This record gives sequence, C-alpha cells and structure tokens, in this order.
Amino acid sequence: MLILSNLFMAVAIVLDYALNIYMWIVIASAVLSWVNPDPYNPIVRFLRKATEPVFYQIRKHLPVNFGGLDMSPIVVFLVIIFLQNFVVKSLIGLARSM
Repeated sequence: MLILSNLFMAVAIVLDYALNIYMWIVIASAVLSWVNPDPYNPIVRFLRKATEPVFYQIRKHLPVNFGGLDMSPIVVFLVIIFLQNFVVKSLIGLARSM
C-alpha cells in the first residue's frame, strides 16, 4: 500500500505543478492579447499554440465574449482552480488515507 500511496501523492504533486504552469501560460497569453505582439516571435507562437485550442473549445460551447472582451481565460482559471481544489486535494487525501 505504501507504493500505491506514494504513486497517488506523486501524481497529485505533478498535476498541481502542471496546472500552476498552465495558469501562468494563460496569464501571459491574456496579457499579450491586450497588445499587438509580433506574431512571428517564438514565445508568442508558443503561447498561442498552448492556449488557443483550450480557448477555442470554451468559445465554441459558451458565449464568453462580452462587449469585445474575451472571458475564456477567466473560465480556464476557474477550471484550473476547480481541478486543483477537487482532483489534486482528493488525490492527496487518498494517498494519506492509505
């Protein structure tokens, strides 16, 4: 049971770090949307490739465009916070209970 407990704890920690990193990527992409950056910059291209598929899925299913403001980054934040508070904490609790 110790090995399974450590596995769940490791998965929870890695998932928490991945969600935090993606949250910062979403923040950077949202800030860049306020200015007109060079679309050929490799950093801008990476940020767009990392976030636009998720933003597109949210825009497709929810009307999140209010007065020209795109609210899809806020929806992504809420989903990330939900995953951190539900999935990650559930995995940590499961690992500690074993």
